Amino acid sequence: MAVPESTATRSQPDVGRFVSDIWRERYFAACDALYALGAPASWEGDVETSFGTTHVYRYDPEDPAARERTPVVLVHGAGSCSAMWYPNTPALGAERPVYAIDTPGDPGRSVQRAPIHEPEHAAQWLDETLAGLGLGQVHLLGSSYGGWLALNQAHRAPERLASVTLLDPGGLEKVGLRFFVWIFASLFATFAPKSLRPRLASWLEQPVLVVPELRTMIRTGVRAYRIRRPVPQPLTEAELCTISTPLYLVLGRRSLLLHPDRQVERVPRLIPGARAEIISRTGHGPQIDHAELTNRRMLDFMDAADLSLPTPRQ
Repeated sequence: MAVPESTATRSQPDVGRFVSDIWRERYFAACDALYALGAPASWEGDVETSFGTTHVYRYDPEDPAARERTPVVLVHGAGSCSAMWYPNTPALGAERPVYAIDTPGDPGRSVQRAPIHEPEHAAQWLDETLAGLGLGQVHLLGSSYGGWLALNQAHRAPERLASVTLLDPGGLEKVGLRFFVWIFASLFATFAPKSLRPRLASWLEQPVLVVPELRTMIRTGVRAYRIRRPVPQPLTEAELCTISTPLYLVLGRRSLLLHPDRQVERVPRLIPGARAEIISRTGHGPQIDHAELTNRRMLDFMDAADLSLPTPRQ
């Protein structure tokens, strides 16, 4: 069970919060409908941190040997929650333990009690969450804003990271006007007649419009929650050069957050050994639009990263 918000929490202007108990429950119902499209969680619980309670879902492989492998930790995009990983939890959770984290300051079952406005605070929160779960080495995987959190972690607190996978992430470029126009256009398109949504989804590269459960969750979250979280300022080239964690960058060919050709050249040049590739026929959600392909490539990358980990002492 998620820890309920207190009246004091709701009164803090720098802390994310639901607008009411009724809207919180509506949002959770929408999330649960989307979770049902993915793998069933084997465990669900909370981790206390300096910034509040972090809600976590775990997915375990059936194979006992696979449960001993280095786990995957999923960090979702802005304005969403861990339910967005429904296309990925079945494949990832079949081969490794998977932990999906609800980010404080975004809608979800985490409860934020202190501001997280600085990048160093974001890194502290995530490290405390991993420590609270008893995790040593993890493969950190982030999408969009979650990609910025993962990139920030690789720069500021990489000790627990076996690898980092970034899915069309923030943190590499300043967010331009074209991305915000796309966000607002996509939101308005959710109100379009059902017959028009497939065409709009193709034009906007927006899978939200053609997955009813995803559409409902996003629309409900906009109404239900007041978001408060750090602004994902781009890392400087000097900061990127500090990263030594194995890194995999996945970009959508039609991304409006990044310039794919620029970043697929730039990131491996600044981060030695980094792998970067562009997925065609997708925009900001390659793990949704091309889930089977993206899942397999992410797992292959993590397999390769595991081979470079030091052998634990007996």
